[in-house]
Amino acid sequence: MDFAERLATGETVLADGAMGTMLQAAGLEKGHAPEEFNLTNPEKVLAVHQGYVDAGSEIILTNSFGGNKYRLGKYGLGEKVYDLNRRAAEIALKAGASFVAGSIGPTGEFFAPLGTLTPEEAKETFAEQARGLADGGVDLLVIETMSDLSEMEAAIQGARQATDLPLVCTMTFQQKLHTIMGTSARQAAEALASWGAAALGANCGTGPEEVEQVLQQMKEAVPHAFLVAKANAGVPRLVQGRTEYNATPELMAEYAGRFAQMGVTIIGACCGSTPEHIAAMAETLGKSHEN
Repeated sequence: MDFAERLATGETVLADGAMGTMLQAAGLEKGHAPEEFNLTNPEKVLAVHQGYVDAGSEIILTNSFGGNKYRLGKYGLGEKVYDLNRRAAEIALKAGASFVAGSIGPTGEFFAPLGTLTPEEAKETFAEQARGLADGGVDLLVIETMSDLSEMEAAIQGARQATDLPLVCTMTFQQKLHTIMGTSARQAAEALASWGAAALGANCGTGPEEVEQVLQQMKEAVPHAFLVAKANAGVPRLVQGRTEYNATPELMAEYAGRFAQMGVTIIGACCGSTPEHIAAMAETLGKSHEN
């Protein structure tokens, strides 16, 4: 069964949790791109993937969130976009998940008038990233953590230049259920549905309570859409120079159940989450290996 067929069943699919959080714990130092580990420490990337699969994740996301030429260029890796993304896919495939999703995050640049990024430049870089992930063998692409609908549209168009794999698209919301660029949950849902997203929703943000409210509005706007919830493990705070998150595995599991009752199809977690969070969510959703 391919991803589109699985989605069509309407059965809940458990995704994974944070990659960056886990790589930092595994020794990723400041000043280095997480994607660099795909070449220098592939065994550590695979161990993160394996931890989530063992916890019950059915979809895992590749270590390629910042794998575009703008973000990688800040680390002197701008010429390795294709190789780092293809390698990210190849590593993830070794973990034995039901589905491997190619993670595509924002460029970190702004479109005019706030910045100089053009739609064509954005499409080109997203196409390059998507091509590497597709050639590496992913089952779908997840375009995530977008705040600007224009950048999301460019990412979708760029991905479509490279592959016809299913696209799962999520945006991140902050104050008053809007993105930092002013897009409402309803606007996002309507746009993503019209652009052909196989599933749409919210990730990151300030935690599961906010994501629940966003998804309620998205569901009202596009009732037929397959929804995605991948919330941060609460609100981040600095403790002795380290970022910590306050949502326990038990709380994330509670919200996983709430998301499932809402009819959310793809449920996972984002920043600050660990295999322990996913294992608790798996138990609530009946996805743990013990069930």
